[in-house]
Amino acid sequence: MTKMRTVDAAVAILAKEGAIEAFGLPGAAINPFYSAMRTHGGIRHTLARHVEGASHMADGYSRAADGNIGICIGTSGPAGTDMITGLYAAWADSIPMLCITGQAPVAKLHKEDFQAVDIESIAKPVTKMAMTILEPGQVPGAFQKAFQLMRSGRPGPVLLDLPFDVQMAEIEFDIDAYEPIAVEKPKASRKQLEKALDMLTAAERPLIVAGGGIINAGASAQLVELAELLNVPVIPTLMGWGTIPDDHPLMAGMVGLQTSHRYGNETMLASDFVIGIGNRWANRHTGGLDTYTAGRKFVHIDIEPTQIGRVFSPDFGIASDAGAALDGLIELARERQAAQSLPDYSGWVAECTARKGSLHRKTHFENVPIKPQRVYEEMNKAFGKDTTYVSTIGLSQIAGAQLLHVFGPRKWINAGQAGPLGWTCPAALGVVRGKPDETVVALSGDYDFQFMIEELAVGAQFNLPYIHVVVNNSYLGLIRQSQRGFNMEQNVSLAFENINSTDLSATAAGYGVDHVKVAEGLGCKAIRVEDPSDLPAAFDKAKALMGEFKVPVVVEVILEKVTNISMGVEIDGVNEFEELAERAEDAPTAIIAQRA
Repeated sequence: MTKMRTVDAAVAILAKEGAIEAFGLPGAAINPFYSAMRTHGGIRHTLARHVEGASHMADGYSRAADGNIGICIGTSGPAGTDMITGLYAAWADSIPMLCITGQAPVAKLHKEDFQAVDIESIAKPVTKMAMTILEPGQVPGAFQKAFQLMRSGRPGPVLLDLPFDVQMAEIEFDIDAYEPIAVEKPKASRKQLEKALDMLTAAERPLIVAGGGIINAGASAQLVELAELLNVPVIPTLMGWGTIPDDHPLMAGMVGLQTSHRYGNETMLASDFVIGIGNRWANRHTGGLDTYTAGRKFVHIDIEPTQIGRVFSPDFGIASDAGAALDGLIELARERQAAQSLPDYSGWVAECTARKGSLHRKTHFENVPIKPQRVYEEMNKAFGKDTTYVSTIGLSQIAGAQLLHVFGPRKWINAGQAGPLGWTCPAALGVVRGKPDETVVALSGDYDFQFMIEELAVGAQFNLPYIHVVVNNSYLGLIRQSQRGFNMEQNVSLAFENINSTDLSATAAGYGVDHVKVAEGLGCKAIRVEDPSDLPAAFDKAKALMGEFKVPVVVEVILEKVTNISMGVEIDGVNEFEELAERAEDAPTAIIAQRA
């Protein structure tokens, strides 16, 4: 056995577990851990400008590829509390992420020592495990357990808190004898899957709702294979967007109150059976449960048993990893296909396809200031199928989900449940770390962009290139729209006359923060667009600048100040505030051209 500091053992475990990408800020109470990383040399570290930003970078890295676990590191006290929003975002979306904090020495924990806070208690509600490690000999086991928990069942984040003296203590440890603990995931039985398939094939108009659990399981290819075997349309959730490419004939659109397609909602309302796989029945997807569930039966398959029946009681529930369930369903479907006992759903598929070709929202507007719908139309033209989009919340995210196109798993990276403003920029940097040779495009409103704008400097310092499209209406647009029901616009305007930006056009004057100057001051490139006809050239220039300088490139689009984006409180009652497409020219980047 070898005697070493606990932090040296911990860093060796990180490398053996395959977690070699860290984001954080050093501080006095975590310096021993940083010294261990320096000695080891196998953990790459990206220095953030804010610890919350570091947590979102680690989150984005975890979401970027199958098997990734991002690490967030900070000192004691406020560094840990800064991580809480990041932990919440990861916990809410079932993302594995490891946060490591320094802490005051064990003997000082009850003495209100400088920057000593009970981060274990604070973090427990938004983690799978939060632990202040009080004994040096527990360090290897705590890290071992952390990795097992992050990967087992419903994935999620863990926080480990390391008192300074525990970090410095020496223990006997042999990394060559270390082995990860086996990951535990429930698996559906053949009998359960036979019953689920019997219920599906007894229906006339079945749907598959594909959730983020399929992406977490790396099982998107199996989802597509099952849908093709059964010839059953698929409704991806927002977190499951990309499990089936948008241009696949069986992709029937997204459903919900906000991030949804008109044809998706209409298809859900026309269905008589739904099998949900790896999904949560989130309220923005379902709307009112009476409307959502009326006239149809439900099967729910989820890795977490307590998720089944949490929102409503399905007709049949199965606790299973999504990948295992899909493998089993594929096997059964092949057997029934060979026996020629599968129903013919071609007529139902044709109905869904007809809706997909006739229920479009208009995107082609020539207005100046620019209408946001035109921005997403031009993004569809400018960015190819290999593009990974990163977004968080707001009218920008909602309209983006309605109008952009996604063509594969992990190509829509979104903090779906928590939706913290400011997440987009640091998460995009983490995604670039996880997808270093792919095109990453972030989408923000001006307020989301301003929340953690300082993290752009991280992209400049570490050459993490991506394009950040900022749609600027100088409003908290989603809150302004939600305040319509109160007949007010209270504290939602971001507009002011910027005394330092006298060179702005008459259109952009009065929009407040000069995002171009700020981005350039942080070492990035930036372009401002005020006319929709200039968008294609701007996106081309952004791609060229990103390739040349290897830094984030901001494309700020000056929007009209007030646009109401389609949404409602029931899936059969979504308000359409703008003109709808009547001709193919009204929605030129729709997957299927508009049909009369």
